[in-house]
Amino acid sequence: MPLATSLAIFQSCNITGVPKSTRCAILRYMAKVRKAERRPPLNKTHKLKRQDWAKKYLKTDFSKVLWTDEMRVSLDGPDGWARGWIGKGQRAPVRLRRQQGGGGVLVWAGIIKDELVGPFRVEDGVKLNSQSYCQFLEDTFFKQWYRKKSASFKKNMIFMQDNAPSHASKYSTAWLARKGIKEEKLMTWPPCSPDLNPIENLWSIIKCEIYKEGKQYTSLNSVWEAVVAAARNVDGEQIKTLTESMDGRLLSVLAKKGGYIGR
Repeated sequence: MPLATSLAIFQSCNITGVPKSTRCAILRYMAKVRKAERRPPLNKTHKLKRQDWAKKYLKTDFSKVLWTDEMRVSLDGPDGWARGWIGKGQRAPVRLRRQQGGGGVLVWAGIIKDELVGPFRVEDGVKLNSQSYCQFLEDTFFKQWYRKKSASFKKNMIFMQDNAPSHASKYSTAWLARKGIKEEKLMTWPPCSPDLNPIENLWSIIKCEIYKEGKQYTSLNSVWEAVVAAARNVDGEQIKTLTESMDGRLLSVLAKKGGYIGR
């Protein structure tokens, strides 16, 4: 009975009259409290496209792929809610209550082999459409990182981005092509596939760090500084573990016939 309450579990065993505190104490020896996992809906077409993608890139040298994505961080955490154990006699800490999590910061980053690119902060108030996305890449990724790379590196690098409208539009595709990122150098991406992008795991690492112990922030600058600090503590071996996981992810997609593989 996954995600069942302690009461429902005990009732299913025909056990009644047990206080909640006792039920929970017993269950802690054999179970954990978890949230339901969120997964994108996958229809038959999605699964076929994921399988085609896996077959296409099965023999790819993933050390040459730059995996990119954006994430939004708020002042209060992913859902503005935190829970955890406290000692007997101690009071739970007070959390600020704000509308919409108090606002947030949009962050872009990339990972390739054992290297972190960024993170770069999207200017507050900027909505990423095709034009602003390309300008953002020009001001950050291209000017601050890509231009420093050798010609041989640029020749072999494959750029990955998801299918967000600002990424996959004709305007953005043409703009990237003028930068030399086109055809086989621009990875095709199957729909509804965050589980296939290893940078999603990097976001999880960073968020666990910046929101540990239910931490909240009082300004957008302070939460951005926390993101930068957390990213700085991610070492090359951690990133390499993520990028080297791609062969296994592709094989899992094929084994599950395009199904969701988790993260």
